[in-house]
Amino acid sequence: MQDKYYELTITLDHSFVEIIADYILNIYDEGLELGKGQIIVRSESDLTFVKDALVSLSENLESPIAMTYVLEEKENIDWIKKYQDSVQPIEAGKFYIFPSWYEEKEGFINIKIDPALAFGSGHHATTFSCLEAISAYVKADNTVIDVGCGSGILGLACKKLGATVALCDTDPLSVKSCKENFALNEEYYDALWEGSIDKTDKTYDVVIANIIADVLRFIAKDLKAAVKENGTLILSGILDKKENLVKASFEDLILEKRTLKDEWVTLVYKKEAHG
Repeated sequence: MQDKYYELTITLDHSFVEIIADYILNIYDEGLELGKGQIIVRSESDLTFVKDALVSLSENLESPIAMTYVLEEKENIDWIKKYQDSVQPIEAGKFYIFPSWYEEKEGFINIKIDPALAFGSGHHATTFSCLEAISAYVKADNTVIDVGCGSGILGLACKKLGATVALCDTDPLSVKSCKENFALNEEYYDALWEGSIDKTDKTYDVVIANIIADVLRFIAKDLKAAVKENGTLILSGILDKKENLVKASFEDLILEKRTLKDEWVTLVYKKEAHG
């Protein structure tokens, strides 16, 4: 262990903490500490590249997110252990999501995710609500695709229910993390690729997309095209103030369920058969 480490503290509106943490963990796959209106990133390597990436991200968003940054060099402590000690397992729907330093739980479908490796450990409201929706809508004989799969947790949940699962993410680190988490759970995906849903010509019983609202709108046509007739589309990652914008892009489908949790909305749609 080195004597020094770097600490980047990002201060921002609390409603954006989880989504920005998700973005950071796509480019930097070690533990973060999340607080009220604050994200702390620590590394033995210089973190200027994380700060630069966030500045670039904010400038390219439709509505820029105000963030301030403090980058410091500090005396080293075992912060990975400190971080691991702070992570608790959770129950969501039929699932028990736990880090590998905990035991499995009876009466649940157990999914092992080490949050030090990637975001998407079930604690975020959008992941939690998606796991509840998967519990209710995904059946053993279904074909499923998880678009923007991140850690792979949602695809893993579907696989453990017996579904055939495809996953994709535009970020290569997410694809790597997804592979690691499937291996950690001794499960096998049926397809995984770097890129988005436009790289498949198949249709699925259930399409899941837990991505930010602007991206959901951008790929709405591809998402809808990938849902079989009478199939289900689960959308999440939607801040409540962006909900109506997203709904406008999917108004040709039937809204079956809306869940609001911690200012994040999850929408479950059904695609009606024609003819």
